Amino acid sequence: MDGSKQRRRGDTRQRIQDVALALFVEQGYEKTSLREIAERLDVTKAALYYHFKTKEEILVSIFDDLMRPIDELIEWGSHQPHTVETKQQIVRRHSEHLAAAEPLFRFMHENQAAVRELRIGDPYKERMRALLRIIIDRDATLAEQIRCVSALFTLHAGMVFVMRELEGDPEEKREAILEVAVDMVTQAHRGADQVT
Repeated sequence: MDGSKQRRRGDTRQRIQDVALALFVEQGYEKTSLREIAERLDVTKAALYYHFKTKEEILVSIFDDLMRPIDELIEWGSHQPHTVETKQQIVRRHSEHLAAAEPLFRFMHENQAAVRELRIGDPYKERMRALLRIIIDRDATLAEQIRCVSALFTLHAGMVFVMRELEGDPEEKREAILEVAVDMVTQAHRGADQVT
């Protein structure tokens, strides 16, 4: 397949994912049909089938795409020195990734039954555990471990609650969420430095 055909196919795949996710968020996963996705895209169901046979395939592909940057971050972090700068960089990069995937996280929060049933959340949880293994020091106290877990949780909770429930500029809210999360891993690391 030549490059332009492959790029168009990739663009179509991305358009399908974007439209499907928007519908899943708007009306719920269970209430969204392939027919509705095709109609919103202004294509036939057969054209949609060329890329995805089921809405489950669409959702799984969205999650697979979500995992790629996290896997890259885990790979990068596992080869870095175990410094506070590395931990801060992991939190910053993960924050950027979450901001880019905000509609998916909104979907996950609002469609927990579908996420559980399709078991698509399990690989994500395993990736979060891998990030924690990188940012938690081996000899960290329980409080330091909780700070690191809380840093990642702050990023996730910020996506669901802070962005929707607190007043203010979205970019300022993202920066404040990141500031709190970075502060938590910094405090945890400083605590570990004081022990050694």
